[in-house]
Amino acid sequence: MPQDAVLPDDLLVCQGMIRQLLEMLQQTRHELDGAQHRLDQLLKRLYGPKGERFNPDQLTLFNDDPEPNAPEPPPPPPSQEPASRPRKKGHGRKGLPKHLRRERKEFDLSDAEKCCPCCQQPRIKIGEEASEQLDYVPASLFVREQVRFKYACPSCLKKQGMAQPDATPHGPAEPKGEPVGPMMESFLPSTQGVSSMDRPQLIVTAPMPKQPIAKGIAGPGLLAHLIVSKYLDHLPLHRLEGIFARQGVDISRKTMCDWMAECAALLKPLYDLLKADVVRSRLIHTDDTRVPVQDPESNRTKSGRLWVYIGDRDHPSLVYDYTPTRARDGPAEFLKGYRGFLQADAYGVYDSIYSPTLLEAGCWAHARRYFYEARESDALRAHEALARIQGLYAVESEADEQIAAAGLTDEAADLLRRQVRQEKTLPLLDALKGWLQEQQAAVLPKSLMGQAIGYTLRQWQALARFTECGWIGIDNNVAERALRGIAVGRKNWLFAGSDEGGRTAAVLYSILMTCKHLSIEPFNYLRDILARLPEHPVERLQELLPAIWASAQRQQA
Repeated sequence: MPQDAVLPDDLLVCQGMIRQLLEMLQQTRHELDGAQHRLDQLLKRLYGPKGERFNPDQLTLFNDDPEPNAPEPPPPPPSQEPASRPRKKGHGRKGLPKHLRRERKEFDLSDAEKCCPCCQQPRIKIGEEASEQLDYVPASLFVREQVRFKYACPSCLKKQGMAQPDATPHGPAEPKGEPVGPMMESFLPSTQGVSSMDRPQLIVTAPMPKQPIAKGIAGPGLLAHLIVSKYLDHLPLHRLEGIFARQGVDISRKTMCDWMAECAALLKPLYDLLKADVVRSRLIHTDDTRVPVQDPESNRTKSGRLWVYIGDRDHPSLVYDYTPTRARDGPAEFLKGYRGFLQADAYGVYDSIYSPTLLEAGCWAHARRYFYEARESDALRAHEALARIQGLYAVESEADEQIAAAGLTDEAADLLRRQVRQEKTLPLLDALKGWLQEQQAAVLPKSLMGQAIGYTLRQWQALARFTECGWIGIDNNVAERALRGIAVGRKNWLFAGSDEGGRTAAVLYSILMTCKHLSIEPFNYLRDILARLPEHPVERLQELLPAIWASAQRQQA
């Protein structure tokens, strides 16, 4: 407004203008605070820590105030017996694992030192003193020669009037694709006018076992190493290319990429079995994350999605599914025909999937995150909400302690956890809901606190679902942890080459993360499975699933 602007003389009009200006100023400040908060959150995600902690001393601000004139409770009488000191945790160097291979290196005295300087008598050995040192031998490539011997019958060759070949039991292997080598052609009888069924087989060769990659130079151990290195240790293929080059072997990243695709195709039947195992669960945890994918129609990358589906205790499998977009088609197809509980965030695509036979279970970690992000703009309400939510997690910890103390497992543990939730969690939820409804009338709907309260109340039925059963989790953190490896990996391999590459990653991630979830060494598993799969009977594929394979290995050990 210019300095010489004419203002009204009416006091009521001026007061109305002042009220409007104050209201506009307040609204502008709210919008500015929201923009500043979003900017701070963006900078924090880029450069700041990722933890969501707050000062636990803030909990004392929300306890019920004692009566103003109530006397302070007397201090407890001093104990007559001195308090026992808490047992200190062990410190110092830990022993090396017993399963590691030991190489014994002995150090002995010389003959002169074995003679006693006092009496000149030889000293006798009375024991030994051993110490352990952890050492390392770098991984190395090696060549496995696969030699197939050829055999011929001398009598049959003599009857045919042919010269007998020299016996070379350790001769070179026959080239691939040639049932009879060119040097053996002179020993074959004439086949003119003789059908192939009646033709005698004078020379036979040991059959070549099926390989993970037909006519490929990569063995099961190398393929397992590549899969674990890229998808579990987050090493991109161009770094592996350099590692192999230092050992004098040139393997291009394109060749390794093709190997990954062929391994995924070989492991696809096991992937389908893992998927069938997951959808038999009572509860499935799910979440998704972004995966950059090369777009052949442009020079940029597009955003694909990797979804994770985690089974319950009786079906401990992790299955990843790739979709080119984040539309509902992906989870709807995966969960087609599923009956049970689905624990996920409040992403809108799930709303059309839920039904009377597929029930929603909410995530308190997501609800808590909204209040945590609002602590700068409305500290008092945000900290009170965080304190109340922390009370819900405290009940979960108490239930875990009771289960551990009683030594309960499986269904017995679930029954005890449900009983504790019904007795202690439900009153806390009722108090929290009443407090949220009371505060909702005092905050702006579009403010950060208003959005946090609105989200929680809209999802209340799903958020309270975990109190109905002991085997439903309070949050969906298990699915978020399952996607953390992908978030770390894409910072190294940067993008997938195509949608087919995304599906390859989904298959390999499913195998590796299931092994990790079951504490199975992934390299040993993959090396054995890749060697056995090409000739393993289809009707016995269940034997190669990670859980069953690990059980068989323990029985053999």
